[in-house]
Amino acid sequence: MPDASIHLDMHQPLAHQAGKGHNRWHPDIPPKLRVKPGTSVELDVLDGVDGQIRAGMKNEDLGGIDMGRVHPLTGPVYVEGAEPGDLLAVKIEAVETIKYGFTAIMPGFGFLRDLFPNPFVVHWEIANGFAQSVQLPGVKIPGAPFMGVIGVAPSLELLQKINAREAELLARGGMVMPPDAAGAVPGDAGIASKAFRTIAPHENGGNFDIKQMTAGTTLYLPVFVPGALFSVGDPHFAQGDGESCGTAVETAGKFVARFEVMQGEARRRKQHDPSYGCTCCPAPADGRPYYATTGMSVRRDGKAESEDLTLAARNALVNMIDYVVDAKGFSREQAYALASVAVDLRISQVVDVPNMTVSAFLPLDIFGS
Repeated sequence: MPDASIHLDMHQPLAHQAGKGHNRWHPDIPPKLRVKPGTSVELDVLDGVDGQIRAGMKNEDLGGIDMGRVHPLTGPVYVEGAEPGDLLAVKIEAVETIKYGFTAIMPGFGFLRDLFPNPFVVHWEIANGFAQSVQLPGVKIPGAPFMGVIGVAPSLELLQKINAREAELLARGGMVMPPDAAGAVPGDAGIASKAFRTIAPHENGGNFDIKQMTAGTTLYLPVFVPGALFSVGDPHFAQGDGESCGTAVETAGKFVARFEVMQGEARRRKQHDPSYGCTCCPAPADGRPYYATTGMSVRRDGKAESEDLTLAARNALVNMIDYVVDAKGFSREQAYALASVAVDLRISQVVDVPNMTVSAFLPLDIFGS
């Protein structure tokens, strides 16, 4: 049984239970729970649009969705002993979902938003490990539940850095969703007007939509503030790599994880982006144990680019080379050659503007004992 928990009323929007969650990233959002390292924590989680899409809704009803309410997150959780420069190891123990889910095409959003201007919704019934829908007759989707949004609070310095680079990108015509207080939880003006949205992933984690982050996986998040201030949301029953139309089999559910603090490891490794791995659960293709790095659409000099998949792939690969050099003692040339023969680059998501996410997978069984 979990040692600590945050329980929600799954029929109420986040604004009615604001003492248990938030939908913006900001270091001044107070923790809802404090735990020691090694504690197993159970968190109820609302769906990614805060309950606004329900069974029976029609395509034309999607026009009334309030995007300011998107991604209600449960937390933050304060992990005692976590300090800036550490890595927070999030050992995912379980992800459970309810029996209803949806997939929606929202006009103006998605990888092919220029080709699909009309709203469309698929309602899923989830049972016995599969999702089925009358909108997609004859289709049976196997479940692999995971959380789309998972991360820690940014420091004030990182918050300002991200807001500045994305404001500059917006001025260049990039696809950016800047800070917006409308629908924000908490609604405190000092936080809501400056906090960045949950739509895009960043150095603190966030909306990665990495489908391999299922139970059994460990996520490694750089810590930016005391206590890390961990939060999670946006449960998915299943998703294809890329999440092409902008939504997966979206649902609500429960998340269970155990936290460990790796003191000073982010600073020592110079790790700025999250990574993850699994030694006992299915890897992307063949069930081999792996370690994966991530890359986003941000240049090494700190300048943001909009929906740049090539840049995200470069960053994931460079992060993997850095990891191999540190973990295995190889030269950079050795690590680069190894990556070419063993590392798989996979597109995790292409929709969370402006930052696409690419994961680089290293199979661990290639190394001798």
